[in-house]
Amino acid sequence: QVQLVESGGGLVQPGGSLRLSCAASGFSLEYYAIGWFRQDPGKEREGVSCISSSDGVIYYADSVKGRFTIYRDNAKNTVYLQMNSLKPEDTAVYYCATDCNGLGYVDYWGQGTQVTVST
Repeated sequence: QVQLVESGGGLVQPGGSLRLSCAASGFSLEYYAIGWFRQDPGKEREGVSCISSSDGVIYYADSVKGRFTIYRDNAKNTVYLQMNSLKPEDTAVYYCATDCNGLGYVDYWGQGTQVTVST
């Protein structure tokens, strides 16, 4: 089955860390730029970060700069989002996609993983 699958979400206290994974099955991620997005109910989807197919970071949202790190392991066909110093406002469903902007036609979207930052 051709799909992207996110994992690694959960409940964490403010200041804590999580690492999200975006794993591809049925196709190779190495030829795609991969973006991470997040959406909280009632809010617009936000682009969090994106990494190019050549392993260069394309962007981080201002709200996560210095706290989040995106990287990829093509041997594992996976892109990661390391999230440190988490804040309650980071609470959202996080999605990965084979696109940096998430607009228009996108080849693949994952199903999302919930991140909740709370005491």
